[in-house]
Amino acid sequence: MAVTQMTHAEVSEEKIERLLSAMTLEEKASLTSGASMWTTKPIERLQVPSITMTDGPHGVRKSRSGQFGDAEPATCYPPAVTLASTWNTELAHEVGVALGKESQAQDVQILLGPGTNIKRSPLGGRNFEYFSEDPILSGKFSSAYIQGVQSQGVGVSLKHYAVNDQEHERMTISAEVSPRALHEIYLRPFEMAVREAQPTTLMSAYNRINGTYASNSEYLLNDVLREQWGFEGMVITDWGAVDDRIQGIRARLHLQMPADGGINDRKIVEAVNRGELPESELNDVVRDLLKITLDLEEASGRYQGYDQDEHHELAYRVASEGTVLLKNNNAILPLTKRDKVAVVGNFAKVPRYQGAGSSLVTPTRVDNLIDHLDASFAPGYDLMGRTTPELIEQARQQAKSADKVVVVLGLTFLEESEGFDRRTYGIAPGHRALLEEMIAVNPNIVVVLQNGSPVSMPWLDRVDGVVEAYLGGQAGGRALADILTGKVNPSGKLAETFPKRIEDNPTYIAWAGEEGKTYYNEGVFVGYRYYDKKRIEPQFPFGYGLSYSTFTFEDLILSQEQITEEEQVTVGVTVKNTGKVAGHEVVQLYVSDEASSVGRPEKELKHFKKVFLQPGEEKQVTFELSNRDFAFYSARHKEWVTESGKFSIRVGNSSRHLPLEDHLSLNVIDPPKARFTRYSLVKEVQTHPIGMKIIDDMIRNLAGDFVKKSPSNSEKTELSGVQEVQNMKVGLTMKALILDMPIKNIVQFSKGQVSEDDLNQILAVLNQ
Repeated sequence: MAVTQMTHAEVSEEKIERLLSAMTLEEKASLTSGASMWTTKPIERLQVPSITMTDGPHGVRKSRSGQFGDAEPATCYPPAVTLASTWNTELAHEVGVALGKESQAQDVQILLGPGTNIKRSPLGGRNFEYFSEDPILSGKFSSAYIQGVQSQGVGVSLKHYAVNDQEHERMTISAEVSPRALHEIYLRPFEMAVREAQPTTLMSAYNRINGTYASNSEYLLNDVLREQWGFEGMVITDWGAVDDRIQGIRARLHLQMPADGGINDRKIVEAVNRGELPESELNDVVRDLLKITLDLEEASGRYQGYDQDEHHELAYRVASEGTVLLKNNNAILPLTKRDKVAVVGNFAKVPRYQGAGSSLVTPTRVDNLIDHLDASFAPGYDLMGRTTPELIEQARQQAKSADKVVVVLGLTFLEESEGFDRRTYGIAPGHRALLEEMIAVNPNIVVVLQNGSPVSMPWLDRVDGVVEAYLGGQAGGRALADILTGKVNPSGKLAETFPKRIEDNPTYIAWAGEEGKTYYNEGVFVGYRYYDKKRIEPQFPFGYGLSYSTFTFEDLILSQEQITEEEQVTVGVTVKNTGKVAGHEVVQLYVSDEASSVGRPEKELKHFKKVFLQPGEEKQVTFELSNRDFAFYSARHKEWVTESGKFSIRVGNSSRHLPLEDHLSLNVIDPPKARFTRYSLVKEVQTHPIGMKIIDDMIRNLAGDFVKKSPSNSEKTELSGVQEVQNMKVGLTMKALILDMPIKNIVQFSKGQVSEDDLNQILAVLNQ
């Protein structure tokens, strides 16, 4: 898929400089904050326009009144939780294109999305807006979505940068995360999206990262985003996320949203006049603002309308491919025309099809399940998820007389929403009570879940079928009916792990923080990485999903078995539909480092591809593996590092079903040079060719000082053998202690044999 990005070709550098030189200091400052809730300030005398932005990510939520409510109708596509479960990035690109067209039709220049944060815990209240627990899957979907939107001349705002993975105290909490986890897990999807799609804007998060507010962080906004990744756009705050506006300018924070009545504009002017803030730094921010603003204005007005029916059908296709069949014992699904079916659960009539909060879209229409399924119906619970004896009895009567019972359950907006995290891991209490009654009166139960995040299933062994419909968007009801009846063969795969108990999740003990901090103690072991490492059996693993057909994987072939860090290897695999129904399968490729200097996951997803196969058809799928697929982020080197060694390549259709495996050897010709200091450990210095010789000599000398000399032949007694063993023990202990101490301690323990000058000379040689 080609990279599609907003460019600045229409606006010359000369025009930008002319505008900049013509502006007063006050006008420059005015561009750095909004004019209203959703618009930027114009400078009419210079013909600098105002642009409009509005919430996404899964629909254009343009407000009629300018406030959060009362939005114009727009297509409500399935949110990110369902879109990612399609594992189909081409579909994500199509959704992006459609959203771009709808934005143009509503005169919106920037759509606030996609949400690219990591699903660290199932209890995250906003998980429905994010793609996955895995950074590669999240990054690929973000890139495809962005390319689609921006192909229509509309900008995006990739959010929330960064480590904004919970709602609890989200405006003040400090995410305490290691450099390695930060880069490998939480920044990685943002990096992929920036490098592959060049989003027009990024949105800085509310929270702090290791004590520094995201909107103030020069490291995140400039060093990483611009210098390392090559970001060319501008950074917008989340609404109300500005902290220190002057520090924000220094960090390259461009736009504060929403309007604040000019409070921070005046602070910027005063800071420049006092000499606290160089005007050149303000100019850098304003240049970027002008480029983006003028480009978006130039591209606006491309469409006056869009085909609502066509976009509704796209929403239907996403819901169809994103629905995940989790259990199908005794082939209870698909339903047949011979089956007398009862549908129980109010979600079947009044579906929960999107999340709650700032992304709430006013749909152009809404399909429900019961209107598209030939079945009797009983609500079972009310709109708040509460049940009563009367509702239960009505449902019991319907279930008793049915061959099969479809029970539609999940989480209400009271259980999960932007603004708060979930308090429990189970489904809504009234839903659970209804299910227990249905199980008691009919053995043929299919549970359909409508929820934005995993839920516990203590009832799983007592039902034959489970369909994870997630949040299906405005066409989700019809899509669900077609899945249940077999008109559509389910092909969704989980983009997140479903643990059996919330206690199994790596965040459980420390969630969601205390005293203003939340500790990411699990490091890089997020989601399936943790369950694999701890040998914990999940309820359903990452990447899992059933079909009404069956598929096999054969002939895993690597183009070469030995490569250097500068070479790529092509991986080919054949997938075959061995069933009787046409359908999609997702080929997933994972890489394992068999021996590393750091603790690494058992395996990590690197590539995936969704393919459609007729019964009996087979296709070869190929992937290209490059250096980054084998690398980890080194906090010591402050960069991505690849080590020589053996790697296993595994292919299958879930993180726990990888039937094919092969191996390759990687030879790193030019490893990064370590920078040694007084505080480098002896064992680290020992990895250097010269350092190895120096350290080996020192270890022999230092260890010898702590070992009692063995007696001479004339002095040997019956205890001499015991002394030899004792010497060996002490020698081994001392060697281990020396290897783990900083090299500065050599000066002390050598008793002057190695001086400070000697140590400095050794460091100079090692760092050449």
